[in-house]
Amino acid sequence: MPERGHYDAPTIEPILDEAIVCHIGFVVDDQPYVIPSQHVRDGDRLLLHGSSASRPMRLLAAGARCCVTVTLLDGLVCARSAYNHSANYRSVAVLGMPTLIDDADEKLAALALFTNRIIPNRWADLRPPTATELKATTIVWLPLNEASAKVRSGPPGDPDEDVAEVDCWAGVIPARTTFGPPLADPRLRAGIEITDTIAGYSRA
Repeated sequence: MPERGHYDAPTIEPILDEAIVCHIGFVVDDQPYVIPSQHVRDGDRLLLHGSSASRPMRLLAAGARCCVTVTLLDGLVCARSAYNHSANYRSVAVLGMPTLIDDADEKLAALALFTNRIIPNRWADLRPPTATELKATTIVWLPLNEASAKVRSGPPGDPDEDVAEVDCWAGVIPARTTFGPPLADPRLRAGIEITDTIAGYSRA
């Protein structure tokens, strides 16, 4: 449905920023693959990271074209017919050829972006990555010049005759992601207090 398509940054960027999980699609020897991962937006770039030993990251680092998608579920749309049942959602697809980040300082800054995007200010509480950890991590980026969003919102799109004649409840069941209370590591040493960013964690 063309009316669900959006190509503007003010629509695309907040969806990328809110989503925690992305899926990366690529092709190897005519076989398509899709893998889950995490991402972070850095201005007009989308950053991806993973193990340097993994085949997907080696391919992306070499510049293999890929498609990265995210989807946010906002609600289940309950119509008066099975045909018109749907979902309210916001999604983005980004196409492109990745570029490897191999500068050490840029790589470190990217890792801080990844960490603080999920849990604000978490990077400051952590020990710095070791040289071995940095070497074991590959980070690539995609430009957002080939990105599009698809969005559905609102009530069911039932035809007027169904609204007038079908005796069936219709509407939307809202959906949202929530997080429970933090669970301490069983090996956490006594006397280490939880930080406010963890204790009060939530995502609007």
